Amino acid sequence: MIEIPTGLPAELVPLSWLLGVWEGTGVIDYTVADETVNSEFGQRVSFSHDGLPYLNYHSYTWLLDEANTPLVTETGYWRLSRPLGEGDPGPAMLPAVGEARFRTADDVETLRNTAGGFDVEVALIHPGGVSELYLGQVKGPRIDLATDAVMRTAGAKDYSAATRIYGLVDNHLLWAWDIAALGQPLRTHSSARLAKVD
Repeated sequence: MIEIPTGLPAELVPLSWLLGVWEGTGVIDYTVADETVNSEFGQRVSFSHDGLPYLNYHSYTWLLDEANTPLVTETGYWRLSRPLGEGDPGPAMLPAVGEARFRTADDVETLRNTAGGFDVEVALIHPGGVSELYLGQVKGPRIDLATDAVMRTAGAKDYSAATRIYGLVDNHLLWAWDIAALGQPLRTHSSARLAKVD
């Protein structure tokens, strides 16, 4: 059963099952030319909100070796896809003018797509010089995402596209991530199973 916290902005209800801190393990399985990287990792993911209509996201991973070697982090924002209006803050630090447009469940229902879900936008930043913009859909306790844009700094490693799937299965957060990187086409990269820890 999914519990919806009180005081949650209405736009976050379709994403509310993600809220909290999740921890668990996963596997990396990625082939480049004739070499395969195959490792186990630990991960801690948090989804939170600060009263605005998006989720804050942070992920930290480490290799499950003798030293628990730090692997990667990523941070970002998840929100329902919709045009921003005068009732939304921005650009930059400009305050909203007027009331928010999507304040009730009925208001949010107008955002439901023809497939019965809600379109989502996810912006992720990696410290290695990669920024990703994902577009996709949340439909019940499942999210499907694909990159719409990948930006890299001049010194970043080759990384050009990705897809991600998230799902709530038996009260666990399961995810799978496919990437196109290091000259390879889109292919399996990593997956994990996480349990809520708070």
